[in-house]
Amino acid sequence: MRFPITYSIKQIAEIIGAAYSGPADFPVSGMNEIHIVQPGEIVFVDHPKYYDKALTSKASVILINKEVECPKGKALLISDDPFRDFNKLTTFFKPFEASQSLISTSSKIGQNTVIQPNTFIGNNVVIGDDCLIHSNVSIYDNCVIGDNVIIHSGTVLGADAFYYKNRSDGYDRLISGGRVILEDRVELGALCTIDRGVTGDTTIKKGTKIDNQVHVGHDTVIGEKCLIASQTGIAGCVVIEDEVTLWGQVGTNSGITIGAKAVIMGQTGVTKSVAGGKSYFGTPIEESREKLKQLANVKKIPSILKKIKE
Repeated sequence: MRFPITYSIKQIAEIIGAAYSGPADFPVSGMNEIHIVQPGEIVFVDHPKYYDKALTSKASVILINKEVECPKGKALLISDDPFRDFNKLTTFFKPFEASQSLISTSSKIGQNTVIQPNTFIGNNVVIGDDCLIHSNVSIYDNCVIGDNVIIHSGTVLGADAFYYKNRSDGYDRLISGGRVILEDRVELGALCTIDRGVTGDTTIKKGTKIDNQVHVGHDTVIGEKCLIASQTGIAGCVVIEDEVTLWGQVGTNSGITIGAKAVIMGQTGVTKSVAGGKSYFGTPIEESREKLKQLANVKKIPSILKKIKE
């Protein structure tokens, strides 16, 4: 998430009520999660396991709950609760804005695009030309949709990330301030749910087709010309490269990569990153030919045992 203007670290510290380490005029241009953070941005860390990763990341500012030596060329924000203060920043820069109409007056809709009745289009949504948005679709604030996109009934774009911190009194939600981006010629079936990024974008690239009842988690990037069949669940921060096929009821772990032109057969659990250009099956996932051989051999066990007894 980029800020509308560059702030100083002193100004950011005042917003969240935190101490800081570094020059008062140290420039801060945005905030992001650790896997996509860029120079000029803030990243938060609240667990010792990830201190080194955050301090050596591309982030220019680390929001941290421990006083540590400040890396050269960077600055620190010292907070007793970085998770809480990251939420404060999201709320400050991306506050919730209630819509006053079914189709927000701040939205931009292209030529020859058809919006069917009972569809909700939130604030600052951009929809391209020649799209067809069927009835009862909900498109939350700040989503961006390209040209020639089709979205079927009941689909929701831009719901919050499923991202929580476990506290003594319950789960605390990490507030989502990112977007959903659909590029040109994307088609979404009925009852799909595409969650927005926490601070970045959940992106579905050109020409990808998604069946009914598919879930895509926050900050996931799906490449061009992919095919994703019904009841597939894709976790957050997944990278699916171009021309991948996911058949029905596939599920994935978070933070993995599926290589270009991979084929994932139905009901497979993608528990780790897999290379492109191959077919996969099973849980835990393996190349499909090897997995099917294993299953065939399992069927032979009763006959082998019978021969041993004889």
